Amino acid sequence: MDIEELRTFVEVADAGGVSPAARRLGVSKSIVSRRLFRLETELGVQLLARTTRGAALTEAGVTFRDYAARVCTEIDVARETILPAGELRGRLRIAAPLSFGPTHFAPVLADMARRHPQLHIHTCYTDHFVDLIAEGYDCAIRIGYLQDSNLLARRVGPIYGKLVASPDYIKAYGSPETPEDLVAHQAVMQGTEAWQLMDGDKIVTVRPQGRFKADNGTALVAAATAGLGIAYLPDGLTHEFLASGALVPVMTRHPPPPAGVYVIRPPGQHPARKVRVLTEMLIECFEQAPHVAYTRG
Repeated sequence: MDIEELRTFVEVADAGGVSPAARRLGVSKSIVSRRLFRLETELGVQLLARTTRGAALTEAGVTFRDYAARVCTEIDVARETILPAGELRGRLRIAAPLSFGPTHFAPVLADMARRHPQLHIHTCYTDHFVDLIAEGYDCAIRIGYLQDSNLLARRVGPIYGKLVASPDYIKAYGSPETPEDLVAHQAVMQGTEAWQLMDGDKIVTVRPQGRFKADNGTALVAAATAGLGIAYLPDGLTHEFLASGALVPVMTRHPPPPAGVYVIRPPGQHPARKVRVLTEMLIECFEQAPHVAYTRG
């Protein structure tokens, strides 16, 4: 029984159809269909019922999917065990933030590909929340404060942020001095998120209000420099604008607590070595280039 046929079946089962599975695997739909046909022929049972909306597991398919997934996992672990220590193969599918990823994390991923010529790296840059399990990602790089979930996380470095605004906004509306003052100000923000600020040793949660919202940090920088309100952004996105004077720090006596950069992966007994190598490279990046995180100062 071909391992690629098993892996393809698991991808189709989890993705809910041939087309999304083909995108995950990076192959054509015809290849996926041929692998499924060969697998079902060899087993002598129908695993998937094709529908106009995709593919649904038959009763036999539901049972076989868990066995197939376990076999694929064990084969991956076995391959990692017998491969030379420095060699990585296969595919690494990563979700990374659009606001920070192309500038800060893409060079690390490129270096990883250079070091491991047999490894295929597929990265999706998006500021939307990605369901790692449902969408078939090996891991994600996420920035911020970690939310409770069943996913496993490893912190690779710190990220500092500030509240910032344009000089024109401050001239027109004044500068807030306390967390309570923020309620009377316009904020540019991602959605309905809460902001955490330090008040001495305590963390105060504030829910700002604003009419300009975007799911991308670069867009929020543009809105803040245009004078639309106060923004809470990572230093890596704002340091050039602060240096030029296009933005100024706000509420420096109440800084946000440091956030983190995390590598998130689905739960499993054996983290893939390719995920461990990526994690180690990101940790090394932050240790060797601490300016990536920037400081509050």
